[in-house]
Amino acid sequence: MEVLVTGGAGYIGSTVVSALLDAGHRPVVLDDLSSGRAEFVRDLPFHRGDIGDRALVQRILDAHPDLRSVVHCAARVVVPESVADPVGYYRTNVVGTLEMVAALADGGVTDLVFSSSASVYAPGAGLGLDESAPLAPSSPYARTKAMMETILADVSAVSGLRTLALRYFNPVGADPALRTGPHQPVPQHALGRLVECSRRGEPFELTGVDYPTPDGTGIRDYVHVWDLARAHVAAIEGFDRALDGRRHQVINLGTGRGTSVRELVDTFAAVAHRPVRVVAAPRRDGDAVGGYARCERAAELLDWKAELDLAAGIRDALAWSSRRAEVLPDLAAVDR
Repeated sequence: MEVLVTGGAGYIGSTVVSALLDAGHRPVVLDDLSSGRAEFVRDLPFHRGDIGDRALVQRILDAHPDLRSVVHCAARVVVPESVADPVGYYRTNVVGTLEMVAALADGGVTDLVFSSSASVYAPGAGLGLDESAPLAPSSPYARTKAMMETILADVSAVSGLRTLALRYFNPVGADPALRTGPHQPVPQHALGRLVECSRRGEPFELTGVDYPTPDGTGIRDYVHVWDLARAHVAAIEGFDRALDGRRHQVINLGTGRGTSVRELVDTFAAVAHRPVRVVAAPRRDGDAVGGYARCERAAELLDWKAELDLAAGIRDALAWSSRRAEVLPDLAAVDR
């Protein structure tokens, strides 16, 4: 089937595109390339522009009359940046998505998979989080995700559009076939910063060492990006089952295992076969103690569970780091 993937030139979106292709589907990509890469969507039907441009979305639907399914990955996603620029985050993630959803509903799209986030959960709600855990997003980024879940539930109740919100925990790794991967020149997430620090021989900053956890660092559920991509394919192919009789559904995507940031560092050192020097640093604005996913709903409704462990994610991240400049030549100087 044809599937529109917004943000399909980005890290997670491009991996979803590859998984859809491998499963025999025909992805169509919408991306403004503000952070995505044109190299990732070469030879695919590609439309460059803003998700909030309703006329553009309608032109895409007109050009692909059989398109009934959408995976919505387009968003701004950096927590500290959202603290510094909340207006920009609400404009892109909420207003832009709302305009796009209105166009999709008017255009006859029936199924929308939304990239949500485990950051919507309340800090201190517990380390093992299922979909009924209390919500209290602690950054503007997280609040945009929570707002859109509410909006999608409301729209689904009164339109022909059905929606499924997949709450990601902490994506790591790269496409195992190394077609795409993380591409930001300055990584923002822990594993990307570890790869960069290791390559440059620089110390890794543990941002927050006073959390109420066994080793003082935050707890994360590091889920391989390829496992996330497989979940999107399962959702698109089994939308009726995933909704379980509802018009709107939320599903956690994680490994079901909590890993502290310090444990991530230790696992990285073991996989990379080189030690990592660490230094303690203050917590970043918007960060929380974290937690790990309880994924019974994903197993039941998507017939999905994570198959790749943290070590696999680290290996693929390192392999992609070695190949990235070949795929994205303009980053060669950064990767030296």
